[in-house]
Amino acid sequence: MTPSKALFWFCFAFIVGIFLQSVVKIPQSFIWGILFFGTAIIFISFWSIKFSDFNFKIWGFCTLFLLLGILNLQITEFNIEQHKLKKINNSSEKITLTGQVIDEPDIVGRVQRLKVLVTDYESTILLTVSRYPEYNYLDKVKFTGYLKTPEIIGSFNYKNYLLKDGIYFVMDFPKIELVTKEHDYNIFSFLYEKILFFKSKLKSSIDFNFSSPQNFIIQGILLGNDKNTPKDLKEKFNVTGLSHITAVSGGNIVILINLLVPFLLILGFWRGQAFYFSIVFIWIYILLTGLPVSGIRAAIMGSVFLLAEKIGRQNSSSRIIIITATIMLIKNPLLLLYDIGFQLSFLASMGIIHLKPIIDSLIKLKKEEQAFLNHNTSQESWAGKFRNFIYQRLNYLLDIVSVTISAQIFVLPIIVYNFGSVSIVAPLTNLLILPIIPYLMIFGFASVSLGMFSNFLGWVFYLPCFIMLEYFLFIIDTFYTSWSVKMITDISVIWLLVYYIILSILVWYFNQRLMKMLKF
Repeated sequence: MTPSKALFWFCFAFIVGIFLQSVVKIPQSFIWGILFFGTAIIFISFWSIKFSDFNFKIWGFCTLFLLLGILNLQITEFNIEQHKLKKINNSSEKITLTGQVIDEPDIVGRVQRLKVLVTDYESTILLTVSRYPEYNYLDKVKFTGYLKTPEIIGSFNYKNYLLKDGIYFVMDFPKIELVTKEHDYNIFSFLYEKILFFKSKLKSSIDFNFSSPQNFIIQGILLGNDKNTPKDLKEKFNVTGLSHITAVSGGNIVILINLLVPFLLILGFWRGQAFYFSIVFIWIYILLTGLPVSGIRAAIMGSVFLLAEKIGRQNSSSRIIIITATIMLIKNPLLLLYDIGFQLSFLASMGIIHLKPIIDSLIKLKKEEQAFLNHNTSQESWAGKFRNFIYQRLNYLLDIVSVTISAQIFVLPIIVYNFGSVSIVAPLTNLLILPIIPYLMIFGFASVSLGMFSNFLGWVFYLPCFIMLEYFLFIIDTFYTSWSVKMITDISVIWLLVYYIILSILVWYFNQRLMKMLKF
């Protein structure tokens, strides 16, 4: 076993340890048993000639890394339970605290939610307050109210949703007053404030240049903000399987990144240029969305995915993704079970790495296309150039098909388990919509940014956006029917495990067959 493969298994064991502790609370007696078992294997492998095989040592260390994953989550959960504010949490008495707003206010309807860092208690509290007066990033506020633990709302575990972002307490409609608007900056807070200012200007420009419902679609695509989208439009997105397009989700980032490279190649970029431009583009996109924590995690996973793609080998690519996920989980083990975006970005990456080549081989057009292009390399006729042009566009469409299907097959159980529904028409609607998304992002950003300075320039780029948005709405309205979505409830975690075990076996089997075919 090579060192890189050994590291892969160490990381995999660490992740399994976190997962086991997440679903089954491991008692201390088992902790000591795992420690003794792993240590015994390593000791025997070093001192016994019969068991001195290198692989035997590796499995011993894998056992210890499994234990480290369990302990990592246990320590995190212990620190949460022993938090300083736990003593006064859910008390019948009001508490007065002072802190600083550490993120962009989340405005939804008539309320705004503020993430306030209370330095004295080293804790971030989520405040729900009235829409007015408005508060801004880095404002210092004083608030008085009842501190409580986030509640489970229906089937939605709001507590776990906030836990992954380090928020353990909430306060609803406290008495709040502004202490000061004088901000103490460091280089990061200064830059972040400027990013949020630019984002607010883009929002204003979108609302000025685009009418409803087009403004909500553009705002979702460019800024990942779908919170103010009307309920009927959100319902249409969900039913047609297109809600990921207007939100900064893990799966969306990975799919977007994977479509950028072939799109840039069509525009005439070299492959190396397309790789670096895609990395820069995706981080600019995350900056425009206001650097949400979920977006940053998705961008990290997406960037690593691009790097893995550049390496070009499935095994190496998988190891890089696993190692990256492990590094993120070391810092915050709660991501594995509570952060759906993390799950989607990880699974979408693995699906595209392992399943996309199989789908490409089934389509069987890439080899024919490459042979055709090589045959026509010396032809300078307009007919040859036109046929090359058609094949390049067709190849891009086939990339969209294989990327979408491979990613959706891997993330489907997570979506069904968390949201209780699956869109039957999603593969088709994504095929019809995804090709225009890069163009819509480019022309939309040009229209919105230039529209802040010149109405004429904004209008020039608005026209192609208008045509694409009308097409977007036509597809949504056409496929928005009662049979387009299937409701599936009461899905057990066991079914998820069975699904991924069977899927892994099938992917491994077909990849082995594909490798044998390529040798011939």
